Amino acid sequence: MTKKQKLELTWIGKEKRPKLEPRILLEDPEKSYHAKHRVTENDIFDNRLIFGDNLLALKALEQEFSGKVKCVFIDPPYNTGSAFTHYDDGLEHSIWLSLMRDRLEIIRNLLSEDGSLWITIDDNEAHYLKVLCDEVFGRSNFVSSMVWAKRVSPANDAKYFSSDHDYVLVYAKEKIIWRPNRLPRTESQNSYYKNPDNDPRGPWNSITYTGNKSKEERPNLYYPIINPHTGEDVYPPDNLTWRYGKETHAANEKNDLLYWGRNGKSKTPRLKRFLKDAEPVVPRTIWTAAEVGSTQVSMTEQKALGEKPFATPKPEALLERILIIASNPGDLVLDSFAGSGTTGAVAHKMGRRWIMVELGEHCHTHIIPRMKKVIDAEDPGGITKAVNWKGGGGFRYYRLAPSLLEKDKWGNWVINQEYNAAMLAEALCKLEGFTYAPSETVWWQHGHSTETDFIYVTTQNLAVSQLQALAEEVGEGRSLLVLCSAFRGISAARAAERWPNLTIKKIPKVVLSRCEWGHDDYSLNVQNMPMQEPEPEPEPQKKKPKKKTAPGQGTLFEEEEQ
Repeated sequence: MTKKQKLELTWIGKEKRPKLEPRILLEDPEKSYHAKHRVTENDIFDNRLIFGDNLLALKALEQEFSGKVKCVFIDPPYNTGSAFTHYDDGLEHSIWLSLMRDRLEIIRNLLSEDGSLWITIDDNEAHYLKVLCDEVFGRSNFVSSMVWAKRVSPANDAKYFSSDHDYVLVYAKEKIIWRPNRLPRTESQNSYYKNPDNDPRGPWNSITYTGNKSKEERPNLYYPIINPHTGEDVYPPDNLTWRYGKETHAANEKNDLLYWGRNGKSKTPRLKRFLKDAEPVVPRTIWTAAEVGSTQVSMTEQKALGEKPFATPKPEALLERILIIASNPGDLVLDSFAGSGTTGAVAHKMGRRWIMVELGEHCHTHIIPRMKKVIDAEDPGGITKAVNWKGGGGFRYYRLAPSLLEKDKWGNWVINQEYNAAMLAEALCKLEGFTYAPSETVWWQHGHSTETDFIYVTTQNLAVSQLQALAEEVGEGRSLLVLCSAFRGISAARAAERWPNLTIKKIPKVVLSRCEWGHDDYSLNVQNMPMQEPEPEPEPQKKKPKKKTAPGQGTLFEEEEQ
């Protein structure tokens, strides 16, 4: 294999990619929820709970949130073939990979340069998912694979082995930039610090004073030191040296950092490390149930909320550890497989901003009631006591808008009747890469891409006089994209020549080929995916007749009028 060759994971249908429609999000104020009063000055109210297909929701978030998400946690269906209450988790392997790939690519775009992705997965797909993530994120951005011991007792009915662990794959957007936070010290870790000599500086632990080099390798580290209790010269043990040079050793003696044992007669000293100076702990790759909870703990947490337990919940302590390592207060956390809402609950209690996406009805039966209890400080379980959570904040509930285009009874693509003028303007801003920001004073400014480039959306059939008036209002030094149903009295070429500050396009014609319109479900469900079909034989090219429109339907698909 040459250096230029690249190992890739292949599967049936890998080359097929959906042409996703970037939907707009519609808030439902009746389902949004906020605390009745501010509990602290750090309360966060603008969190988002999105109901809808998570691939379409990720696409809907892409424009506004690209590069802004600090931590993404996802707990995707494991593709085990088991019958889950809330997920059809028995996907054909290649379909599962395609659907995961499509989501991972958008997630990478959403992550900040110092952000990271955390995925819980089991043995069925863990190793394929690792190679897939290597492709999407780059193998150099793989950080680690954590082992979470999710069971506290064996599954005695297992046919082969009791499955006692899951993996947590960790990828950085840019590993060279990303740095994990260290974990706070636990009481168990601090219990190793004692004070046998009543040192006024408090409890301490000790480390060896010898290095791992030989005196031949580091002769400057091989020298005698004096035991102050016996007055004897002490040398390092055979084939070793001291860890520190003479100057550092002198400073250690001056600061009374050497411990020679209870009777002062140890063959070599140890170096004191005081608890008051102890640093946070480097995260390790094995996480026990005692540290981060188990599936049994997560079930108990949900029962305490008065909910019917979700099929595959994660304990709050597991999410707490991930968010400690991967984020700081105020950072934005995303979970696009929200499940029972554990990520949002933990992020909320820890002062992180959050976005959750969930398609299943448990968005309403589990997540909303759970988050209301968190906000109202009526959730005593999970990490509530550990973080001293007192309630507060809130979230906004959104649903995905319907597809922008639909077919009329004659089979023509037309603008969806559910869209009002504001929805249409926002949707077309997103499709054209503009920020939707309607001006309160300038009627034709529906959005902008720069300080001087604007967009105007209308369903009118514009006449030359109207276009002329627009061009005059826009003036020199600014540009305007005009999206209209049609324009009359002038060709597109002549319009561009006459009004260089205007770009005029017809809707929906301008967007017809952009997306898969009317496709609402990209969920991880095998029945939602088309079967692989053979490529059709190319047909002889024929002159395409002009498309006819139904009576009274206008000229949305006709050529520009001459």
